[in-house]
Amino acid sequence: QIAFMTLTLFPIRLFFAAFMMLLAWPFAFLASMGSDEQELEKPLSWWRRIVDVLLKAIMRMMWLAGGFHWINVKGRRALPAEAAILTVAPHSSYFDAIPVTMTFASIVMKAESKDIPVWGTLIKYIRPVFVSRSDQDSRRKTVEEIKRRAQSDGKWPQIMIFPEGTCTNRSCLITFKPGAFIPGVPVQPVVLRYPNKLVSSACSVAGILFMQFLPVYIPSEEERKNPVLYANNVRRVMAEALGVSVTDYTFEDCQLALAEGQLRLPSDTCLLEFAKLVRSLGLKPETLEDDLDKYAASAMKMKKEKVDLKEFSAYLEFPVSHTLENMFTLFDENEDGVIDIREFVIALSVVCKPSKTLETIQLAFQLYQSESGTITEEDLAHILKTAMGVSQINVTHLFRAVDEEEKGKITYGE
Repeated sequence: QIAFMTLTLFPIRLFFAAFMMLLAWPFAFLASMGSDEQELEKPLSWWRRIVDVLLKAIMRMMWLAGGFHWINVKGRRALPAEAAILTVAPHSSYFDAIPVTMTFASIVMKAESKDIPVWGTLIKYIRPVFVSRSDQDSRRKTVEEIKRRAQSDGKWPQIMIFPEGTCTNRSCLITFKPGAFIPGVPVQPVVLRYPNKLVSSACSVAGILFMQFLPVYIPSEEERKNPVLYANNVRRVMAEALGVSVTDYTFEDCQLALAEGQLRLPSDTCLLEFAKLVRSLGLKPETLEDDLDKYAASAMKMKKEKVDLKEFSAYLEFPVSHTLENMFTLFDENEDGVIDIREFVIALSVVCKPSKTLETIQLAFQLYQSESGTITEEDLAHILKTAMGVSQINVTHLFRAVDEEEKGKITYGE
């Protein structure tokens, strides 16, 4: 059936979907001409309202051509003055763009997207918040822009944010990123359901989409001061509406678990638990690589010296806490109250660069190698065991395959 439909129905659907996108382009282009920030903050003129209706109808036909025959909407969409931000979950496929084309809410997009022919014009029409990857300060600027728009008393269009920050398989809601909740304004949760369970959740056409607007969530004073608490409470409400559980996994954990590097992490790896503890300590993903360089340099000076909890606290420059004790326990396998600081650095490198495992192995060799630049079989076992987050690993066959001359030691080059 798939082969037959690919040769017959698919080209027809693709043609009509592309035609609808091209048909939308001149309307979006004309409506965007000459618009500046001051004009965008004014109420829509009558002709722009007509363009809005036309574009929504065209986009609906595009999704119809793509196979989405039914889009069932429940609940009432709040006005921008009632909820400046729409938080949508779960995020599971490219088809989650349907709510964007149905509402024309602003979204957070890469700045490069506006230069894409045709698609870039449609993107600019919805007045997105652009993020520049080349700007080192883009994260802070993005949050400030979201905050500015959210606190404009409904002058700007609503901002639609997928707070999970990555695609999941819909079985649960992972940790929400706090960006949508930092402004401290009311948000309207929106939940998505694809009821057809016979298709892949990643890229297949589901045919039916249920979209439900939940009641506006007004944060308490405590939630306004604590975006993480606010995000967790909104996630709980959305999970209850979906009938799914929540998990403390984050976008970074998903990157780590799905990393396509030279090493594939086993299912029982403790590196995900380590990554959670790293975040709990306040080590932020955007600064982790700088922290890694600092910790690696200190570890190289310490060489094989082992440290206790108090010394580990001084090394990290963090006070002793329950989180720090749990992290220390992860590396204290012999339960003798001391750990090898090099293992912490290797694990941190994997968390920082999940897809660059050769860089981690190279760093590990620098930490473990002797003055002649070699390591032993025991050293290799420690390195790979830590890099994969497992308690035991047998590297004898691997070591012997590398150590062809049977010297009992190998170099990184070998």
